[in-house]
Amino acid sequence: MTSIVRHEYLEQLMALKDKQVIKIITGIRRCGKSTLLQQFRDYLISIGTDTSQIISLNFEDIDNEHLCDYHTLYSYIKERLHPSLPTYLFFDEIQQVKSFQKVIDALYIKPNIDIYLTGSNAYMLSQDIATLLSGRYIEIRMLPFSYNEYSASYFSSAPLSTIYKDYVTYGSFPYVSALQPNQSLVIEYLRNLFNTIILKDIVTRYKVADVMMLQSVIQFMFDNIGNPVSSKSIADTLTSSGRKIDVRTVEKFLYAMTESYVLYKATRYDIRGKQHLKTLGKYYIVDVGLRMMLLGNRKYDTGRVLENVIYLELRRRYHDVYVGKWDNTEVDFVCMAENGLVYYQVAETTREQSTLERELRPLKQINDSYPKYLLTLDEDPVIDYNGIQKCNAIEWLRHY
Repeated sequence: MTSIVRHEYLEQLMALKDKQVIKIITGIRRCGKSTLLQQFRDYLISIGTDTSQIISLNFEDIDNEHLCDYHTLYSYIKERLHPSLPTYLFFDEIQQVKSFQKVIDALYIKPNIDIYLTGSNAYMLSQDIATLLSGRYIEIRMLPFSYNEYSASYFSSAPLSTIYKDYVTYGSFPYVSALQPNQSLVIEYLRNLFNTIILKDIVTRYKVADVMMLQSVIQFMFDNIGNPVSSKSIADTLTSSGRKIDVRTVEKFLYAMTESYVLYKATRYDIRGKQHLKTLGKYYIVDVGLRMMLLGNRKYDTGRVLENVIYLELRRRYHDVYVGKWDNTEVDFVCMAENGLVYYQVAETTREQSTLERELRPLKQINDSYPKYLLTLDEDPVIDYNGIQKCNAIEWLRHY
C-alpha cells in the first residue's frame, strides 16, 4: 500500500528542521507517527542528507530492547554521532526508555544534533519531564486520518457521501484503508488495536486491577460522546446499573483514557464572561470506528458521530477548541483563532424550521463580528442567515 503523505504534519517538521528545539510527535497508537518519521527521513535523503547522518530507533522493536536502559542508549548514540555534519536522531515510542529525558537532555546540549521523538502516551510530557525540557521542545499533536486524507486513500471512486459513511463506519486509522472493503478484517484490526491500547497504555501503566470496570467506563464514554458529563454523573449511572464505582476511580480512568489519547476533553468556555469553566465538559473519541467496533450499529447516532468528526477536524485546524456557553444557551464549539474566535454549531439536519431556529438561536445571541458556522449533512448550497453561514459538513471538511 502506498503511504498517504501527511502534508500537514510533514510541513511542520520541515519548518522545524535544524532548529534548536526538540520535536515531539504525540498521538494514539497507529495514528501514523512512525510513518511520518519515515516520510521525513525520506525527505532528508531527497535533499542530500547522507544516511550516516540519520540514527533511527523504534523502542517497541525487540531488537532495540537492550537500549531501553538510558545509560546504554546514550553510549550507543554517542558512538554514532557524525563527526562534522548534523546528526538527525529519530526515537520512536521513546516512553519505553526509563528516564529517557536524561538522554535527551544530554544530547540536546551537543552541537549539530536535531532530535525527533514520538510517544503514544502523554506520560512523556508529564509535569516533571515537561519541566526538565521546558522551553526546549515543540509538541506536534497527531491524529488519525482527516476526511481528506481518508478520501485520498479510499479504495475506489465513490460519491462523497459514501466515502463519509465509510469514514465514520470503519474509522480513520491509516491501516484501515488497506483492509477495506473487508469489514470483518477492519473490525478485527480495530479490536486488536483497542485491546493493545487498553493493556499497554492504560491497564499496565496505571495499574488497573478491575479491567471489567474499566471496560464499563469506556463503553459509557463511547456511548456518550458529545454529552455533558461529570465524574459523579458517570459514577452514579454505572452504580445504578449494578456496576458500583466511586468518583475517584472514574476520574482515574478518565485521566488514563485522555493521557493515552483515546478520549479528548472539550472544556466549557463562557463567551460573555471570557473565562474557562470547570464543570460539565464533553468528551470525544479519537476515532469513531473504535466506537462502532465496541458498540455496534445500534449506536450509530448520525448527529453525535458528525459532531465528533467536526470536533477532531477543529483540533487539526485550531490549537484550542471549547464548548461554548452564552447565558443559558450552548454553542457546540468555540475555537481560538489567530484573529479572535470562530463559532460552530453542528446538526445532522435542519430541514425542519423549528430545528433550524433552535440551532441558529445561540449564534444569533452572540453580539460580536467573529465568524459563525452551522454545519449539517443537508446537501444544500451555502446559505447566509444574517452572517451565520450554513454549510454542508462534508464540503466543509473538504474545502474550508
